[in-house]
Amino acid sequence: MYSESEIDAAVRAGTLTLDDARKFRAALSAQKGAPAADEEYVRMLTGFNDIFVSIALVLVLTAIGALTFVTGVPGLCVAAASWGLAEYFTRQRHMALPSILLLLTYCTGIATTLVWFIGIHAGLWGAVLLASGAARPVVTGALLIGPAVMGAAAYAHWRRFHVPITVAAGAGGVVLFGLALIFSLIPELRPHWQGLLLLSGLAVLALGVKWDLSDPSRITRRADVAFWLNLLAAPLIVHPLFHMLGLLDAAAPGLTRAVEAILVYLGLGILALALDRRALLVSGLIYLLAALGAVLKASGLAGQDMSITALVAGGSLLILSVAWHRARGLVMAVLPASVKSALPPL
Repeated sequence: MYSESEIDAAVRAGTLTLDDARKFRAALSAQKGAPAADEEYVRMLTGFNDIFVSIALVLVLTAIGALTFVTGVPGLCVAAASWGLAEYFTRQRHMALPSILLLLTYCTGIATTLVWFIGIHAGLWGAVLLASGAARPVVTGALLIGPAVMGAAAYAHWRRFHVPITVAAGAGGVVLFGLALIFSLIPELRPHWQGLLLLSGLAVLALGVKWDLSDPSRITRRADVAFWLNLLAAPLIVHPLFHMLGLLDAAAPGLTRAVEAILVYLGLGILALALDRRALLVSGLIYLLAALGAVLKASGLAGQDMSITALVAGGSLLILSVAWHRARGLVMAVLPASVKSALPPL
């Protein structure tokens, strides 16, 4: 049994051509009765050694963070160490899980350092310049550093290591610091955080679709980049969407709201089928359970027991997983030919 990373390594080494790799994947997919694109491969493990190395990396980086805490910038030290370790485990060994872990610790280290820097300097400059009325421009300038530095740091890591999750990590950092900047500049927008978060999620989803459309057969690293972008976009879309429906306002949403939530989840399901990405369904699952529980409780079928709710939701997802290709066929049948040609093959 050959992993996706091993096939990619054979292509890079020249042992297989791209056409040979495509035929090999097609042969493996035919044995499983599903197209390779529908399998939604994610390169996370190349072997148990990935787990072994990842545990060691967590211990080492945690120790580095603790030992450098007195410097005031432990996050920056962890980020530097993560970059150095990636030179070996990512560039030379091409280990999947350690590469993902090192990217996340690198971005987290940069982000925590930025939070510390902005918090200290924005507060200091704001206090000094408050009397002159010039505090807001200075604070704004400090906050502008956040999205710019996170984007630049992620881009530098991507250019050096090409870890697929890097694009999603950078996008997440830009969204985080970008929203902080917007709320600082325009405090009146803070009550509308759901809408801004939803717009951010849609922007990330559009970026993921763009990467997906560049590789409809999902045989290159671009498909992995698209997967992580979709995984990031899903909670950014689903959480504010259900929040705006009022589903999160109370422990037991009303029947009308619950039905609306179920209909929205069905809409997300259709979108997930069209894109052949399951992340939207997974992110919305907790809200689906709450909505189904409200409907069953109102109908007198379930009361306070969540067992029937879990059975209905879990059974529905299992049926969908079995009939995924057939369900995709129904969705694809109503789409224009120009749209279908850009989506993963059916």
